[in-house]
Amino acid sequence: MSSEGAADILEPLAPCVHCGFCLPACPTYLATGDENDSPRGRIVLMRALASGQIPPTDGALNHHLDRCLGCRGCEPACPSGVAYGQGLAAARSTLVEARGLSWQAKLVLQVFATPLLWRPLLTMARWFRATGIPRSLAGDGRVAFSLGMLAATAQLPRRPAAKPTGPAASRPRPGNGPTVALFTGCVMDTLFPHVHDAARRTLEANGYRVVEVDRQECCGALHEHAGDHAGACALARRNVTAFEGRADFIAVDSAGCGALLKEYGHLLDGPAAAEFAARVRDVTELLAAKGPRPAGPLPVEVAYDAPCHLQHAQGVHSAPLAVLGAIEGIRLRELHGADRCCGSAGIYSLLEPALSRDVLATKLESIRDARPVPTVVATGNPGCLMQVGAGLLAADLPARAAHPVELLDEAYRLHGIYDAAGPAHR
Repeated sequence: MSSEGAADILEPLAPCVHCGFCLPACPTYLATGDENDSPRGRIVLMRALASGQIPPTDGALNHHLDRCLGCRGCEPACPSGVAYGQGLAAARSTLVEARGLSWQAKLVLQVFATPLLWRPLLTMARWFRATGIPRSLAGDGRVAFSLGMLAATAQLPRRPAAKPTGPAASRPRPGNGPTVALFTGCVMDTLFPHVHDAARRTLEANGYRVVEVDRQECCGALHEHAGDHAGACALARRNVTAFEGRADFIAVDSAGCGALLKEYGHLLDGPAAAEFAARVRDVTELLAAKGPRPAGPLPVEVAYDAPCHLQHAQGVHSAPLAVLGAIEGIRLRELHGADRCCGSAGIYSLLEPALSRDVLATKLESIRDARPVPTVVATGNPGCLMQVGAGLLAADLPARAAHPVELLDEAYRLHGIYDAAGPAHR
């Protein structure tokens, strides 16, 4: 390994003093009880990799680093400020250079690097979802759980809107505030277009001017987390070019995408990438900055489950709660263990299905034990929506997973802030 590659691993991990505060914050350690599956244990392995004590082809080393969710729940728990996520990304890049990617990872990453592949494939998946077959066959087995993940991407059922009356019924004036470009991505744009539409409508209702940006690509997070650093950088460069000079802010409604987009300045060299990253905001951050405008009532039992890459990687916690708290009549609480990963972690649930489900089991227990049981589990990341949503179906729990802006959008629609169709974007 080059001295530069070793430094990329060692420098972020240097503050670690092996105190063990990270252990109870690590979902894989809690699931396996194996110190090698903890942040502290993995840091020992990564340091040994960087120093040459363990070769990058070592099977046990690869096994334990591959099993890391990359949720970064250990970072806020660390009193020494270890940048575990940066060290892990550098270590995985080193492993990929030495051994290559597995065929499963290579196939998935190639698809998401090629819009001519992912767009028709995911569009056909959405059409299949519309048949109702995935939801009817969802269950606990591997295939049935995958069908449940697809079923969980559907929009929440909409309530009939009463005829709006009073001053709240007037449509908002066109926004004259800051311009916002929505990062559309890949999975969100094809399987969750209703969330994009909700984001556009709620941003406009809070005074933002939403503009459209063409030639966007996948954010590259799946590639970076898998160790395909070159693939992530290639996608990042295209996005930086597409958004250059287009808006005051770049809104993201996918926590996993947002975490990497905010790190483009670290991923790429040059002022353009740093300027891009400085404009990125989670959609709930932008809405919370404006209040957001209250609406309702929407009498639902909501448990908020924080996406790891929103709470831990981006440090955003209060904004989604402010968005949900603007809905009159909502009964809101944070899910017990909301700071723990659900086990989705990008393509992790495909590559490590058994451990992914073990991690999810803890989350489902928290939902099952909640009193009253929530009717909606709100979370702001597509992988979390799919993983938790499929788990709810498999466990036969009477709840649906939804993005926080979906609920605010529904409250605005029912309260007459805009009509049922909302601004026409599609």
